[in-house]
Amino acid sequence: MSNNIYVGNLPWSFKDDTLRELFEEHGEVSDAKVIVDRMSGRSRGFGFVEMASSDDAAAAIEALNGHEAEGRELKVNEAKPRDG
Repeated sequence: MSNNIYVGNLPWSFKDDTLRELFEEHGEVSDAKVIVDRMSGRSRGFGFVEMASSDDAAAAIEALNGHEAEGRELKVNEAKPRDG
């Protein structure tokens, strides 16, 4: 189990801090980043969270996958390593 978590279907209002706060309820967060469009600066509706331990990451995925935030059901799972 890696400590990196993919979070999809984020509400458009979510910023890095909002994402961090949501995951901090389930353990220590090393990093939280909402991916934004380079041109418009708008959220692309997904992000990544890095937890301090794989146990925390597993607990956060378990707790938050399917969790509703501002009317959107979050998709939370282990981030796949980027190819290349």
